[in-house]
Amino acid sequence: MQTEKVHFTKEKETMLVTLYGRALETDAQDPILRDPAAKEAVSRIDYDFENLHVKWNDILAIAARAKVFDQWVEEFLAGNPRASVLHLGCGLDSRVFRINPSPDVLWFDVDYPEIIELRQRLFPERANYRTIGSSVTDPAWIEQVPADRPALIVAEGLMYYLKEEEVQALARRIVNRFASGQIMFDAISKLYLKMQKTNVGISATGARMWWGLDDPHELEKWDPRIHLLTNLSVMDRNFPNIQKMSGGMKAVLRVLAWIPALKKMGLMLRYQF
Repeated sequence: MQTEKVHFTKEKETMLVTLYGRALETDAQDPILRDPAAKEAVSRIDYDFENLHVKWNDILAIAARAKVFDQWVEEFLAGNPRASVLHLGCGLDSRVFRINPSPDVLWFDVDYPEIIELRQRLFPERANYRTIGSSVTDPAWIEQVPADRPALIVAEGLMYYLKEEEVQALARRIVNRFASGQIMFDAISKLYLKMQKTNVGISATGARMWWGLDDPHELEKWDPRIHLLTNLSVMDRNFPNIQKMSGGMKAVLRVLAWIPALKKMGLMLRYQF
């Protein structure tokens, strides 16, 4: 079996942390997320994944975040069976294969050219699935996506690596291009921005986060067409990984969830436009 050597900058290398976490959780008993494509990709990449020091709670958190986004994608496609899905900063996420949308859905995975080239070597082709090699901050790539369908924009593990002005410009570009749809992404608070070295992806790769969000309604101020639908804390007791954690960790999270500044350190957000 041919293996692929990888050499990425720090921010891009964080995608290996989430890929590895999804692969490890796939082998767990009663996993939160089944991602055999991630497991296959890890086996084909020539990289010392153990050097990332991904711990059990990190694995659960990575899988839980992906699971919630997958569920939200499925909900949107159930109501919009001929939509376009734009997976921004897709990295090596195999979401399109986990969701397995109908051929009526147009799916676009967007990331830097070298990441897209690696994806094309690791993952198979499928009907109505396209990749776009570009920085998400480049205004030109969005012209490759038809504007005549409802659009779902998924940006998992992306927005906090951008500057605030880049996030604003991206949001406006989306609502100007498409008549209707949803934008979903995970966010961190400004407090967590100061504590970012506690994040496994940051500590393992030396990457840096730039954007923190304290008020999810802030995007509504950027453009009146954007409306907040869902504001979910990763400390919510119904979050998929909480039930699998140890009793001690659950107790800690229950205490933290009572403190507003801590509860909003990690959010999963969904907007309608």
